[in-house]
Amino acid sequence: MKTVILAGGHGTRLWPMSRKNKPKQFQKLVTEKSMLQETIERLKFQKPEDIYVATISDFKEIVEEQTKGLMPSENIIIEPALRDTAPCIGYIATVLSEKYPESVMAVIYADHLIQDTVELEKKLKVAEKLAEEKRTLNIIEVKANFPNVNLGYVKIGKQLEEIDDIAIHKFEKFVEKPDLQTAKHFVRHQSYLWNTGLYVWKVKDILEMFKQFQPQIFSLLQEMKGNSADKIAELYPKCEKISVDYAIMEKVDSGKVRIIPADLGWNDIGTWESIWSELANGENNNVIKGEHLGLDTQNSLIYGPPKKLIATIGLDNIIVVDTGDALLIADKKKSTNIKPLIEKIKTDYPDLT
Repeated sequence: MKTVILAGGHGTRLWPMSRKNKPKQFQKLVTEKSMLQETIERLKFQKPEDIYVATISDFKEIVEEQTKGLMPSENIIIEPALRDTAPCIGYIATVLSEKYPESVMAVIYADHLIQDTVELEKKLKVAEKLAEEKRTLNIIEVKANFPNVNLGYVKIGKQLEEIDDIAIHKFEKFVEKPDLQTAKHFVRHQSYLWNTGLYVWKVKDILEMFKQFQPQIFSLLQEMKGNSADKIAELYPKCEKISVDYAIMEKVDSGKVRIIPADLGWNDIGTWESIWSELANGENNNVIKGEHLGLDTQNSLIYGPPKKLIATIGLDNIIVVDTGDALLIADKKKSTNIKPLIEKIKTDYPDLT
């Protein structure tokens, strides 16, 4: 199995640490390693030569730097432009098909938190088995622990079989980011899971789906095969900008899709509140990185640069992120609404975005 880590996006909601020249997947948000490095290391059950990273040319040098010694540099796949996940995944599958046409391909995101690596390995191996033997398109999904309105959901159907004591379910449908009332309903019903985007399929099978449901993209991908970098750079931006869920997964016969529920300790690290919710512990329920001294400070996230003390008094449910050149202070519950602030910063302080 070839595992491809997607690491080309920009994470503006984690400003001021996540910036256009060094977005969240390259930042040390959870441990003293970057999110990308953490993602590679949780794949330690695989051979380094079977791990790939897909990114854009702007991030090529930082990916080379952060993956040195973890995987071969030639396994960095440069996406010619940002066209969302469908063209990206189609392009990666096309690249892999030239060397490994019979291979199974797993798709993982560099900015996701996965705390149970043993569970991840088990579920990936079962998904690989399904892809090889049943030729299905497989998604590893996780239980919705709280009514998250920032994530998509998937409705699963009856259990179809069991492989190595792991339940395999029928796929019913995707559900877009819901309102709070709907999200609460989903949490109460075990048939709705968070959509992680952790896909496993044979390279030839996903390309066949592109041929069937996205002929325009497929035709461009075929034209790119064996072509020069300049020609690929010319062709790729012509691909429609569309997610793989819209482009393929919502159109394919549901009988060709399998859902593998998992308990991964998973979170899409997209907001400061999501980091706090996953990492908070201890008497005061704080998440601290850097030097901090606090009195009556609780339920807060405080990140600071090395050798700079952040002292707090009487904070509750507050986000404090200091990067030296910028400082964010926010109500934790409102920290998900950072995009309007980012737009103002782009206008007034473009060098800080």
